[in-house]
Amino acid sequence: MEKNRRNFIKNMGGALIAIPSFNIVDKTKKLKSNIISENTEHLKIGLIGAGIIGHYDIDTALKVQGVELVAVCDLYAGRLAYAKEKWGNKIFTTKDYRELLAKKEIDAVLICTPDHWHQRIGIAALKAGKHVYCEKPMVQKIEEGMALIYAQKASGKVFQVGSQRASSVAIIEAKKILKDGKIGELTMVEAFCDRSEARGAWQYSIPTDASPETVDFDKFLGHAPKVPFDAKRFFRWRNYKDYGTGVAGDLIVHLLTGIHTMTDAIGPKSIYCVGDLKLWKDGRDAYDNINALMPYKATKNHGSFNVVTRVNLTDGRGNGGFGIKLIGTEGVIDIGWNDFVVKTIKRHQANGYGGYDSFESFSAKQKEDFKKWYKANYGEAKTGYSVNKETAFNAEKDYDDRLDHFKNFFNSIRIGSKNVEDVSFGFRTAAPSIACNTSIEKEKVINWDPITMRLI
Repeated sequence: MEKNRRNFIKNMGGALIAIPSFNIVDKTKKLKSNIISENTEHLKIGLIGAGIIGHYDIDTALKVQGVELVAVCDLYAGRLAYAKEKWGNKIFTTKDYRELLAKKEIDAVLICTPDHWHQRIGIAALKAGKHVYCEKPMVQKIEEGMALIYAQKASGKVFQVGSQRASSVAIIEAKKILKDGKIGELTMVEAFCDRSEARGAWQYSIPTDASPETVDFDKFLGHAPKVPFDAKRFFRWRNYKDYGTGVAGDLIVHLLTGIHTMTDAIGPKSIYCVGDLKLWKDGRDAYDNINALMPYKATKNHGSFNVVTRVNLTDGRGNGGFGIKLIGTEGVIDIGWNDFVVKTIKRHQANGYGGYDSFESFSAKQKEDFKKWYKANYGEAKTGYSVNKETAFNAEKDYDDRLDHFKNFFNSIRIGSKNVEDVSFGFRTAAPSIACNTSIEKEKVINWDPITMRLI
């Protein structure tokens, strides 16, 4: 099949259509962080939600000089016990986030709870005078966003959303290349996140002592519908619409964060999404695969382009993967996590003729006349296009974009540097992501105004 395909392509153009050669990597450039701060003002932080991401975030935050963890809040007794085992007996622990916020010595909090608690705890933390690092998505429901934006403005405190793509050296470097016009005009973006195994589909471990005695389940439910104790709902909350935002809020938001950072876009004008629950039928009501189309209008920062994006937790290839591909008129930036490759082409002056072309339908006389006309106008000019050598970019070994994201957060607090993912940025990536779920449920296009940040 592949041999026949190659023969068809060659025959199609004859001698007058250039056949692109295989890309050869020209060179590999190493990317390294340049985010530093000479200000090491001592900051005391508290963690609200000591689950998986809570540990990842705190372990990273503590690598920044001058940062000290002093308090941890969680609703499972086992996590509070482990907090003291891991971070020391002096750590204050509680099942009530309000007790943590009441501590005057705490400068900032990390909110790593289920999504349905983000807005409520975020507003409470700002009112308590704390800086906030809130895991993505910033809110569970679109209608929650503006209240959090108003609360941040009223407080004057730093509120940074925790999608580390906004701080990645690969994203920042790819943005420079895009702005320099190396791939021509951006026409579309393909973005995806695929997973193949159970833990990637949120089938997380449940402790054997999980019970109403060890888990404050009613407090976990909060303003969500009341249901009997269910350990799966607590430890695998992403599987349920009552507490999470599904693959859209967990993963599409990462993709949009990278796209918005690189393009300076503020959001699409509409969202259309289809989805299904195909494989992980374990009682969840969240989709395990979705596909979305999001058109972006032209602005002063960029021309119009379309985003085609997907998340598939049922990927049968066995490798999964994550990627954003910026496709321009003259090239492509193909981005992984902290690496990317730039591929460009050069179009030649002449169109060529023959092969899959209307030339073949001309009469014999017209063919001869056309050949004379063509030679007079183009001579021996090259046809088609040439593929230039690729350039690869890779982050240095052991580079951690999450660490850069925390450096940005603490720099914003200490020296007032720009907040790379502030409350408005966070809402502008969360809302279109959450709208994916609404589009699936209503089987319709969701219209969105990214300037006023409101549904139309």
